[in-house]
Amino acid sequence: MQPSLSLRVSQHLALTPQLQQSIRLLQLSTLEMAQEVEQMLGDNPFLEREDDDGPLPEAPPEPPRASTAANEADDAPVSGAADALPVSAEGQNDDYVPSDWEGDGAVDAAHSDGEWGGESAPRTRSQDDDGPDVFERARGHESLTAHLHRQALGLRLQEADRAALYFLIESLNDDGYLEDTLEDLAESLAGSEDLEQREELLHHFTVALRLLQSLEPTGVGARDLTECLVLQLRARQDAKEADPAVLQTALALCAQPLELLARRDVRRLAQASGAGEEGTRAAMALIARLEPRPGRRFADVQRNVVVPDVIVKKAGHGFSVQLNPDVMPRLRVHEVYASALRGQRGQDGHQALQARLQEARWFIKNIQQRFDTILRVSQAIVERQKNFFVHGEIAMRPLVLREIADELGLHESTISRVTTAKYMATPQGTYELKYFFGSGLGTDTGGNASSTAVRALIKQFVAAENPAKPLSDSQIAEMLKEQGIECARRTVAKYREALKIAPANLRKTL
Repeated sequence: MQPSLSLRVSQHLALTPQLQQSIRLLQLSTLEMAQEVEQMLGDNPFLEREDDDGPLPEAPPEPPRASTAANEADDAPVSGAADALPVSAEGQNDDYVPSDWEGDGAVDAAHSDGEWGGESAPRTRSQDDDGPDVFERARGHESLTAHLHRQALGLRLQEADRAALYFLIESLNDDGYLEDTLEDLAESLAGSEDLEQREELLHHFTVALRLLQSLEPTGVGARDLTECLVLQLRARQDAKEADPAVLQTALALCAQPLELLARRDVRRLAQASGAGEEGTRAAMALIARLEPRPGRRFADVQRNVVVPDVIVKKAGHGFSVQLNPDVMPRLRVHEVYASALRGQRGQDGHQALQARLQEARWFIKNIQQRFDTILRVSQAIVERQKNFFVHGEIAMRPLVLREIADELGLHESTISRVTTAKYMATPQGTYELKYFFGSGLGTDTGGNASSTAVRALIKQFVAAENPAKPLSDSQIAEMLKEQGIECARRTVAKYREALKIAPANLRKTL
């Protein structure tokens, strides 16, 4: 085979480092974004937080040395900069066009870095915000452990019993249950060989468990659900808060397999307890009012806090869409270092330091583009789902990613990244952006109904049903058909399970 030369023309997409960073930042959640910013602030000495009140140094310090450019973040002076980014929370342009990413990233070293600062929205809460900050409410929430320790302070106990009680309190799970046996706890402290010490610890733990189970909330310290229910029934019995006969029947029912209670098998439970069906139903109703998770109201609410990226408010006859200034890092290029670098062209290491300066500029620009894209997508969602913001989820219309992508001139994958792990605060509540997208079901008129709206209808039907005769999936499907929505029984069952609604036989009131 003879070697030869040939000419071929082809097209391909080259993902520059800047474009790769832009895509990666776009898909990060708020928490991940904050972590990324902190890491970049530590790695790049040319990047700093902006602080309107922080004065710059009077004399420019020596620029970072190229040989240690990667570690200069530890030596760079802090100029009091905090909490600002050249991203406005309100003044975004609807005609925004993404930057051209095909260049080589070169930037003139003499270019002014002032444009990378700019005016920014202050990181303060809006004056018309209602109620206390959600993080303040979370910090003021008392945990189950703290609640129990506070009660234990009022008990007059010997030192060993008090230590055992504190140990059991710290061993509870979030629901207030003691998952480990007393024997395992004693062995973990005394070891498997010291039998005498283990027996002594077991005695103290037994005394401490009785004390723990006497504390509030009732049922705390139970080893399983049955014991939790029994503790609450006995507390009602001591307080004479219910009919003694019903309480005795309820205690007898708790001694039966819990599967019978879950299935509401009245006939078998009545036979096992020796009570009539009427007394069994009354006892089951009493058990249903008990709390299966005593630690529920002491759950750590801070872990469940969702900070929205976008805020939607009523404005006249429409809605205004704004970025949440609390989630936007406010960054700028370190002007002192950038100026010092411009004055030392041609020196050793200048090219490496110029690359770090360019990296800081691209990072700020990519953050700007990230928030601009989130805002544009959010505005398009609000425009298409106006009825939802007025009437709620029952007015949701079908929407797919391609519709927003075509409208904004973006790729579907970009819309998918924007709508994942990003949240919108609306007059109806806080939702993930992906929540506003849903498939459609056919209607009699030839149109489509959003699956979200169908689920809302199912929820309404179940809420309005006769508790003694709950609606079956087939009946709900027929009711939807009367509304002009074609929805099969299996689809109804799938939506019902997604809404965590029990089947008809478990919803039936005793």
